[in-house]
Amino acid sequence: MTAYLLLYANPLPARLCKAMRAVRVSAIILLGCAAIAAVAVWAITEPRPLFSKDAVSDQGGDPVKGQLVFAAGDCASCHASAGQKDRFRLGGGLALASQYGTFRVPNISMDKTDGIGSWRTTDLANALLRGVSPARKHYYPSFPYSSYTKMTVEDVQDLMAFLRTLPAVSGKPPPHDLSMIFQIRRFVGFWKFLYFDDKPIVPSPDRGSQWNRGQYLVEATAHCAECHSSRDLFGGIKRETRFAGGTDPEGVGYFPNITPARIGDWTEQQIAETLKSGNTPNHGRVGSSMTDVVTNTAMLPQSDRDAIAVYIKSLPARPTPQP
Repeated sequence: MTAYLLLYANPLPARLCKAMRAVRVSAIILLGCAAIAAVAVWAITEPRPLFSKDAVSDQGGDPVKGQLVFAAGDCASCHASAGQKDRFRLGGGLALASQYGTFRVPNISMDKTDGIGSWRTTDLANALLRGVSPARKHYYPSFPYSSYTKMTVEDVQDLMAFLRTLPAVSGKPPPHDLSMIFQIRRFVGFWKFLYFDDKPIVPSPDRGSQWNRGQYLVEATAHCAECHSSRDLFGGIKRETRFAGGTDPEGVGYFPNITPARIGDWTEQQIAETLKSGNTPNHGRVGSSMTDVVTNTAMLPQSDRDAIAVYIKSLPARPTPQP
């Protein structure tokens, strides 16, 4: 009681009361800002499928055309079961080393438990065009959906029709072995916010059908820039190095510059021939992972290889970045 009376007999100075009110107001503002930031982070990092459950029909799709999409997309080079030569046994398991840890390529065979046998075409479309799994989780961009996003839905339907003709392969590859912070898939949403561009390819009416076909193959299905470019600290392509070459993310080599600054003396016919046989104009042969790429591009019709060559010749010349 004495303390109570003393408090009223000696009220706090007005200056101190004002300071306490300011502290309370500041705390409320900080909490409000923190709440807004949390909501913004949650919204930015949310996995967003492009299509609803039944938006892309499971009916139709041409498996013959789908096999060409499969070849152009270089699917077998990553997803074929490790340690065997059948490019249509898609059990995955390939280990991809990187500065973030080791990624393991998944099983995309028709096994309903270990592969994608239970997927609808919509699920494949969301994976390729948006980088989102059927469980509404982000895929890591080691899966080049940042290029596949520019594929047409028709090509996705054809690809699924072809995949359904292939055998089921049992066995699930080991999980990714990544640094602690990169194990949080939700953080991939930040990467997408910075780098993911899902705007479709717009054909140029001034270039002709061959150039436009080449643009689609190079920029979307064949995802050439994913290898032939340099990347920044967060794994995004440095725009000034697009197609100008870059260090292999696995640290085992260097992808060459394919702009006219490096291969400007190659003719369209020579580029198309390299994509068919692997032979280069200087009497050499492609090596490293490009040998698998050529195995796939050799399966394409000559018209597609010619279209790729026309588009490659039209790229802006860019200097080769230093390793």
